Amino acid sequence: MAASVLFDAPGPKAKVRNAILAVVTIVVVLGILAFIALQFANSGQFEARKWEFLNYPRILNLLWTGLGHTLMAFAVAAVVALVVGFLLAVGRLSDHAWVRWIFTVIVELFRAVPLLILMMLLYYGLPTVGVKMSPFMAVVIGLIAYNGSVLAEVFRAGVQSLPKGQSEAAYAIGLRKTQVMVTILLPQAIKAMLPVIIAQLVVALKDTALGFIITYDELLYAVKLLGNQTRFDFPLIPAAIVGAVIYIGMCLLLSGVAKFAEHRINRSPKTVKAREAMKDAAETGLPTP
Repeated sequence: MAASVLFDAPGPKAKVRNAILAVVTIVVVLGILAFIALQFANSGQFEARKWEFLNYPRILNLLWTGLGHTLMAFAVAAVVALVVGFLLAVGRLSDHAWVRWIFTVIVELFRAVPLLILMMLLYYGLPTVGVKMSPFMAVVIGLIAYNGSVLAEVFRAGVQSLPKGQSEAAYAIGLRKTQVMVTILLPQAIKAMLPVIIAQLVVALKDTALGFIITYDELLYAVKLLGNQTRFDFPLIPAAIVGAVIYIGMCLLLSGVAKFAEHRINRSPKTVKAREAMKDAAETGLPTP
């Protein structure tokens, strides 16, 4: 039986036990979903009149508009958050203690403040001191501040997980710290932490829904308006189901794009060549090219 330090391969009895637990778990989950669906059916949530809104182009246009605003806020926030996270990670890894202290305070501050409170401070708080901000800007800045801080820790952890020999070899051939960080360490850290980065971007995509509280007309805001329509007998549950399906589709699409990008990166000639060079350097003890 194959074994390792952290994991022992399950034997025949363990495999049977795991299979039984898996089947029981699936049955329980399906039972819960069936119970919820039955309760919705008994309360009339699946009646045709509550789903008539899907036949109206203006209603569909409202949902499409909300979806567009959600994607727009996410796209801007995701790109800028990656850049901010990169810069904050560089500051956190500085050789100067006072620089590390400043960037640490910034990262820990924005990680500690709940995103909803941050958005509300930006939209409702700043006007009290004469600074007005649109709902879109409040949502985007809040997402950038929070997710940029989280991504900074992801990048930092990725850099610190790399073997020290890589940076030592780079210093040995005369590269400066900035060159080592930008050209050698961070690219490898991003590749290694890509699943975590994508997971955080999925969180950012879902967090755009908090914008409806500050009147940003994104997808959840449109779902809320639709659910309050008396013409369709307040279809809150049907509207929520439609919104949930759209959110799930966007998250699955983002995850699929991430897996495709990871596959392309791992199979690219540059990555394969760099991996072989690092292997040769480790075997010979010479600096990597």
